[in-house]
Amino acid sequence: MNASENGAATGTGTPVGTASGPATRAEYCVIACAETWRGGGEILASPMGAVPSVGARLARLTFAPELLLTDGEATLVGPDGEPEGWLPYRRHLALVTGGRRHVMMGASQIDRFGNQNISCVGDWGLPSRQLLGVRGAPVNTLNNPVSYWIPRHSPRVFVERVDMVCGVGHDRASAAGPSATRFHRIPGSSAISGSSTSRRRTARCGWPPSIPASRPTRSARRRGSRSRSPPTCRAPVPPPPPNWP
Repeated sequence: MNASENGAATGTGTPVGTASGPATRAEYCVIACAETWRGGGEILASPMGAVPSVGARLARLTFAPELLLTDGEATLVGPDGEPEGWLPYRRHLALVTGGRRHVMMGASQIDRFGNQNISCVGDWGLPSRQLLGVRGAPVNTLNNPVSYWIPRHSPRVFVERVDMVCGVGHDRASAAGPSATRFHRIPGSSAISGSSTSRRRTARCGWPPSIPASRPTRSARRRGSRSRSPPTCRAPVPPPPPNWP
């Protein structure tokens, strides 16, 4: 994708497309991920996965030139991967605990409050499936903005209640008190899955309706729930391609 020609990525309003034809579904997903870092300022982007990583690079190349990218270890890099600086672990932790990082994670399970599970499936004492583990998800969701990239929509992923809470949702953050809700206060008309609560998580643009032309009824069926009004996203998304199924 030629970022300089893509109006949706740059905010110019130019129709989305490439020199070879209409934008692909993958390119729309990359743009949606890139929009997550719009307006964040000089913060560290921590995308996990191929599409979020390309999205972070697109944001850096277009509307967020101040965005910081890393090689996943201890080096700040440019969009092309060339080293730009040194980021030792102690400095990285300072960014995380100070709220100057925006991470995009995945989820094996996620509920309508934004509680995320990447640890296990089934009872915690004797799980039927052992997954990645809790890792840094609790600290991420309490100390800096978090978004979720979930490419596969199914009732096994979008659940009524996660088997284990790794990433903290807005309901649990509210119960924990002010110190836990710093990044759970973005106003919206609905919760992460469209419930009636007036607040939703920082993890915006992670539920099916945020992807262009994702039909609410079909998305609801895939996540095993009733059709609800789609959540509002802070950044606009481009129109769907003509051949969207």
